Amino acid sequence: MNGNHIIMASDPDPVQDFCILYTPKPDSVRVGRTSSLQRCKNASEATADDFIFSGIKSAGDFKESGFSTLSINPTAFPGLNTLGMSFVRADLDVGGINVPHFHPRATEVALVLEGKVYSGFVDSANRIYAKVIEKGEVIVFPKGLLHFQMNVGDSPATIYGSFNSQNPGLQRIPAAVFGSGIKEELLKKAFGLSGKQIDEMRRKFKPED
Repeated sequence: MNGNHIIMASDPDPVQDFCILYTPKPDSVRVGRTSSLQRCKNASEATADDFIFSGIKSAGDFKESGFSTLSINPTAFPGLNTLGMSFVRADLDVGGINVPHFHPRATEVALVLEGKVYSGFVDSANRIYAKVIEKGEVIVFPKGLLHFQMNVGDSPATIYGSFNSQNPGLQRIPAAVFGSGIKEELLKKAFGLSGKQIDEMRRKFKPED
């Protein structure tokens, strides 16, 4: 192909019906070939409860941004392990925002369960695709593209998001820019900010201990 190469990647297909994570024991089965090797509960010990998760019935704690999120991944819900998917419940208080962010390893489909949410993404040509979506409507955020949400209704909003990876990754733009230790000189030139403004942003987005 004239020296060009096409590389495609996704979560690997499972080699068994399921692999429920649990504390390693001598008779457990090892899955995978990387440093993230996990062990599976013996299939004969599995029960219906291993495939049910009840931890998203209520919203989490709201932060300063008026946003709370509950992630459902194999760590929280072991029955998801090796199935190539994960889930999130997000709640936004009135005026609350989910800051611009992206998931490097997954496409997200988001369903508005309650409320009115300004939702959208920006493509690699810096075109924006955004609209207010309401209860029962769904939006898709393509893998790796920056996206965002804001509650524009007069009551709290709830969103359920589904990912086609059990580990989609998450990088919030404000924290990535101002909480990562990038040199001040570069930030001044990139954003036209003063040293004082950059210090304020760094305090706001300082990584939690």
